[in-house]
Amino acid sequence: QVQLAESGGGLVQAGGSLRLSCAASGRTFGWYPMGWFRQAPGKEREFVAAISSSGGSIGYADSVKGRSTISRDNAKNTVYLQMNWLKPEDTAVYYCAVRTLRDYRTSYYYIPGEYNIWGQGTQVTVSS
Repeated sequence: QVQLAESGGGLVQAGGSLRLSCAASGRTFGWYPMGWFRQAPGKEREFVAAISSSGGSIGYADSVKGRSTISRDNAKNTVYLQMNWLKPEDTAVYYCAVRTLRDYRTSYYYIPGEYNIWGQGTQVTVSS
């Protein structure tokens, strides 16, 4: 069973940057689709970024497009989310997720229900 552990969150001023990491253990995740989601207080969990199993398909939410980059290092079983030009509205708990179910398409997955394993989350707080 794959387990995920996020790190890299923290308190940052608006305009700053953070790099979130998601390390997988328990099984190699090299060929699984991965995603990042976030949830702010009182709001539903929303898509941030995702990468397909091959890495050939990457997608971003409009709210972070141009400011964020998702990448994966299969040798380290780790996926990253680099976030730049952070805004107060980026404040949320950030979760990484992996889909170990059958991979039925080549593009990335962006719906939370399409992922079956989640990390515990890491808090990102952006002050104005």
